[in-house]
Amino acid sequence: MTFDDIVSARHSVRAFDPARPVPPEDIMALIEAARWAPSACNSQVWRFIAVTDPERIRQICAQGMGPILRNKFMRDAPLIIVGCAELDIVANKIGTKFTGIEYYQLDMGIAMEHIVLKATELGLGTCWVGWINEENLRSTLGIPKHVRVMALIAVGYSTETAPSKRTRKPMRKILYADQWGKAFH
Repeated sequence: MTFDDIVSARHSVRAFDPARPVPPEDIMALIEAARWAPSACNSQVWRFIAVTDPERIRQICAQGMGPILRNKFMRDAPLIIVGCAELDIVANKIGTKFTGIEYYQLDMGIAMEHIVLKATELGLGTCWVGWINEENLRSTLGIPKHVRVMALIAVGYSTETAPSKRTRKPMRKILYADQWGKAFH
């Protein structure tokens, strides 16, 4: 599978086979892919919790989701990866004061995208979940106060059929040449 194949095959899965666990070696491969992501000042702020215990997954679904939208499909995922950021003093505190950019958010996004792309390569389905209750997740999973809970990724073997057609905006709407709005030839 080429990189382009992986990128185009990746889609958000919302139906998993709960009876088919993700093998430990695949979990390690997912986190290894994240470990090689770039980060501001090489701070490597990412920390991950691989939740495979069905009761703990039910707790996350019951208490760790944002209000209203509970993402009940996650109950059947055999693996929930909790993406956390342990902030670095230089890049993520001092750097933010100078630029206004919260680098840990960029770093976590890249690392977690590495996970979903690796999962696709391994034949696993994923779904990012950012609608979370950080405080409840912190309590449920014993995450220290100084660590930010950023997002969850539900991982498992999909029971869905792949979407037949996904649409994307045309290149002319997202790529400009030299300045905003100038068509790229």
